Amino acid sequence: MTAVTIFGTGNMANAIAGVLSSGGADVSHIAHEQTGSAEITGDIVVLAVPYPAIDGILAQYGDQLAGRTVVDITNPLNFETFDSLVVPSDSSAAAGIQARLPESKVLKAFNTTFAGTLASGTVGDLTTTVLVAGDDSEAKSTLVGLVEKGGLSAVDAGALSRARELESIGFLQLTLAAGEKISWTGGFGLVR
Repeated sequence: MTAVTIFGTGNMANAIAGVLSSGGADVSHIAHEQTGSAEITGDIVVLAVPYPAIDGILAQYGDQLAGRTVVDITNPLNFETFDSLVVPSDSSAAAGIQARLPESKVLKAFNTTFAGTLASGTVGDLTTTVLVAGDDSEAKSTLVGLVEKGGLSAVDAGALSRARELESIGFLQLTLAAGEKISWTGGFGLVR
């Protein structure tokens, strides 16, 4: 059984936990108030926190994250203005995490879905699809397998360099929902 530790206890953290648990994973959470005191137990660690919280987690848990798969779900946008991403235009939040955790296998996933579509398993009439980018094919395969066993669709979106495009899709989806152009239970679907 794959063990997963999720940083966060919010809507996304709980929706991801539901999918991965249904996929056969043993899931535990580290709540905000436990950060720094709780130990990581999972082989896969999901960072289901707002982008600004990443620095503190990496500073406190960098050594424990070595050798593990780290899943970044963040959308690094300016939440005050909702008008731009806050990472360099030739990079991504996931690439920044990989640079700080050279001994970890960083994946970008779950940032192009909302909690509601993860929990319901659908976007409109389509099965919710989780896009996964990363440089480690075994880590991607493990996460894709858990997601698919959990009842959703998953697609290998390519190398970690594709995280930039995934973050742009997530940014667009968030701005559409914040502008009430789509609902928080809507979003993008993928037809294959």
